[in-house]
Amino acid sequence: MSHFKIHDVESAPEASKPGLERSLKANGFIPNLHGVLAEAPGLLEGYQVLHELFSKSSFNAEELTVVWQTINVEHECHYCVPAHTGIALAMKVDADLNTALRNKEPMPTEKLQVLHDTTLSMVRKRGQLSEEEITSFFNAGYGQRQLLEIVLGLSQKVISNYTNHLSETPVDSVFEKFV
Repeated sequence: MSHFKIHDVESAPEASKPGLERSLKANGFIPNLHGVLAEAPGLLEGYQVLHELFSKSSFNAEELTVVWQTINVEHECHYCVPAHTGIALAMKVDADLNTALRNKEPMPTEKLQVLHDTTLSMVRKRGQLSEEEITSFFNAGYGQRQLLEIVLGLSQKVISNYTNHLSETPVDSVFEKFV
């Protein structure tokens, strides 16, 4: 059982209210994750800023989904896996890609497979990739920018995945069908 409060705009610390208002405006509701993050205003703000920055990275919608879901699945995040399934569908990402990610199956293209493998290695090896892994990533058509942007996405996902583990954040009703 969680001992963490899920804040709304009224109950949140004053410094978190603007962030929750942005969430409400952007989503039409306040995701439970954001309500939990609101207890620590800097954490909510940091998460939102990292999400925005990663969303505007050089990765397309499929690639964003590969990075997010690779990390979510590896971290076994009960909240983020279904949430990002819904987000990917809203971004018009092929449902088969999401299914493959969730089931740890091969990616539909070699380039996405290399992105998945590199992201997974980044998580498992804590950023200590081998020269061979980096060369493989570059040979797939990615560059230094994308390698560093995986770190950005990972930073965002560590905040959400770890918070969800600690707080046992309930999955939002809009994402329950993707559990």
